[in-house]
Amino acid sequence: MPLRLTNTLTRQKEVFAPLHPPKVGLYVCGVTVYDYSHVGHARVYVFFDVVQRLLRRLGYDLTYVRNFTDVDDKIIRRANENGEDVFALTERFIEAFHADMARLDCQPPEIEPRVTTHMAEIVALIGEIVGRGHGYAVEGEHGTGQDVYFDVASFEAYGALSRRTGDDNQEGGSERVAADARKRSPADFALWKSAKPGEPWWESPWGRGRPGWHIECSAMAHTHLGTHFDLHGGGRDLVFPHHENEVAQSRAATGAPFAARWMHLAFLTIDAEKMSKSLGNFFTIRDVLARFHPQTLRYFLLTAHYLHPLNFSDRALDEANRRVLAVYEKLAAADAWMAQATTAPPATAAELPLIATARAEFEEALLDDVNTPRALAALSEPITALGAALERPKAAGAGGVIAQVRGFVRACATTLGLFQHDPVTVVDSIVDGVRQRRFPAGSPERAHVEELVAERTHARLTQEWARADGLRGDLLALGVEVRDAREGTRWRPVLIDASPPTEQAVVVG
Repeated sequence: MPLRLTNTLTRQKEVFAPLHPPKVGLYVCGVTVYDYSHVGHARVYVFFDVVQRLLRRLGYDLTYVRNFTDVDDKIIRRANENGEDVFALTERFIEAFHADMARLDCQPPEIEPRVTTHMAEIVALIGEIVGRGHGYAVEGEHGTGQDVYFDVASFEAYGALSRRTGDDNQEGGSERVAADARKRSPADFALWKSAKPGEPWWESPWGRGRPGWHIECSAMAHTHLGTHFDLHGGGRDLVFPHHENEVAQSRAATGAPFAARWMHLAFLTIDAEKMSKSLGNFFTIRDVLARFHPQTLRYFLLTAHYLHPLNFSDRALDEANRRVLAVYEKLAAADAWMAQATTAPPATAAELPLIATARAEFEEALLDDVNTPRALAALSEPITALGAALERPKAAGAGGVIAQVRGFVRACATTLGLFQHDPVTVVDSIVDGVRQRRFPAGSPERAHVEELVAERTHARLTQEWARADGLRGDLLALGVEVRDAREGTRWRPVLIDASPPTEQAVVVG
């Protein structure tokens, strides 16, 4: 089965055929670094991390490019508010972004270009656009040079990506664009902005200034992937105006088709409204990771198909937490069993039909438009079988199930960036996180639980079994379960039951 991807340009699911196999070029629009990244950003970059992992797994020689916008009105405004140097601010948030991505197990792209290191390429591209009659210069507002605009009317194919025409294109459809009588049309967008007092600037044929938002990505994509490359992606909010304008200015400058295919993710929502900084309804990645394990957040972000909205809530994260914990607990038990097994299952044992079926379903799901919820669902039955085998490890065939499922889950989930960490460490971290959220350290509720646990431990030591059972019930009524082991008793909050499986709530384990 070939890889098929939905192309925003054609609105069709198409077989992926690289322009120059086995080489593949992927460009994903990165963040504007004036603040910490939110979980809406995380959805985009976790998904494209899966895409790049899948392309490499399929044997392609991939060049993955993801940029930083490190000069912009919002950046300058935030630096001024902070009394901070613009470049110090952007460096700080680039480092924070890298830290967030690493915690989410997103592999770094081969190339991470910055706008400020590509000014020569940006200026040259604007010159090509103007030279071919698709751009024009007007006197700058501050007397320091000229502003340059793209002439939308000169490019007949404008609107093909977004399917917008006429009045839909007024003011470029962007919050960043204000009404300007100097423009030939309200839809024309800035390629170069003349310098304002107190702002960073670069030299150009039009005087000192800095680039417009859209031209930056075109120049960086051309520099690192060429004028015609395989795949361009981002969030759905970038279709218009950003990506529409990228197409127009790139094709106007070079005559080449620019990106062959486009992929756009639906929004991460809160109460059916897009999560964004401009709306003020966002949660930063690091705020969420202070409460939930990174594997939990990554899992949650993959539980809906990328073309469908995904609603963010504590309930959804709690459900993801339970599922991730269940898988890692089984992997921990499987690792312990394998370490203690006196005879290992034969290496030449035939693959279990259960595994063969699941493997085919997993691969088909990812090849069918990177359907991550279906891929997660394909792991469910083998993990359930693993749990059953671990409960009766001496039963006939149990050893083979434990060994094969353990290897299968780790091998397949590599493409999803899941279940690759030390299971015991992850289990302990998730349990400690849930315990702290439900019963914060130093709280009366925590002290009461620990007192009951201590009483129960004493009752067990003195063989007061009825009292121990009664205290177990008291703890359970408080939402606490206890687990007795040779090394002692541990307690943890009862994790919530997950809702029935849907495309946005996939049962695994």
